[in-house]
Amino acid sequence: MLSEAEATEFEEFQRMRRETEAELTLRKLVVDASRRETDRHALNTLCDVAKKTGAFAVLVSPVHVASARRRLGEGETAVACTVGGTGESVASIKQKETRRAVREGASVIRLIPCYSALFGGNEAYLKKEIKKVRRAAKKCRLVLSLDDHALTKADVERGMIAAAEARADAVSVRGETELSLMAVRLSAGRLGVETSGVENAEQLRMLLKTGAEYALTAGAEHIAEELYRAVEQRRGAQAKNGDESTKKIETAQ
Repeated sequence: MLSEAEATEFEEFQRMRRETEAELTLRKLVVDASRRETDRHALNTLCDVAKKTGAFAVLVSPVHVASARRRLGEGETAVACTVGGTGESVASIKQKETRRAVREGASVIRLIPCYSALFGGNEAYLKKEIKKVRRAAKKCRLVLSLDDHALTKADVERGMIAAAEARADAVSVRGETELSLMAVRLSAGRLGVETSGVENAEQLRMLLKTGAEYALTAGAEHIAEELYRAVEQRRGAQAKNGDESTKKIETAQ
């Protein structure tokens, strides 16, 4: 049996381990600040949330890259930029958006592909535009967005093949366990897999267990609260069990 001092030390070790696990989980988040309604105030708020939670990146539209980079400062949180609008702009426009984003401080590029080419099975066009953006992105992480709800599993697979052959770094799929598992399996280590639309801590944990690297969310602060609440609840439960064990020992004596 552990002495009282040893039990206290062990409980503290367990608490620190759970807090570290929560911190590492939050580092897998990409905070979504790319929505059309994101004004300057909302952008600043989301950047501050990303810094506070230690998120991997903040995703912004091309017009907010410089502002996000200034707000984030020199910390570890990266600026990710979504390029391509609805996906139907020509490859040269996507290439220009990428070059500008890189100049202004983005280190992750999230490419919206030409969905009409994807739906139509025009893999040659998809690879062509990915390659153009790949050159413009230079050393930045290039993620092909395959999150659209209209995409079938076959569409996602077609997009993944184009991404791998055109040397993208990763793909992003909807935050569904089955879809994430499929993408991780199909990637065969050639591509990273990210997920989007993550709403809570339970969903985040589940998707990370499938092998997803990062998760896009609009609710980073809520997820952080859930993770740390779970840590405190576990700590409280252990303390209660410890008190009950002590009482039993005292009664036996």
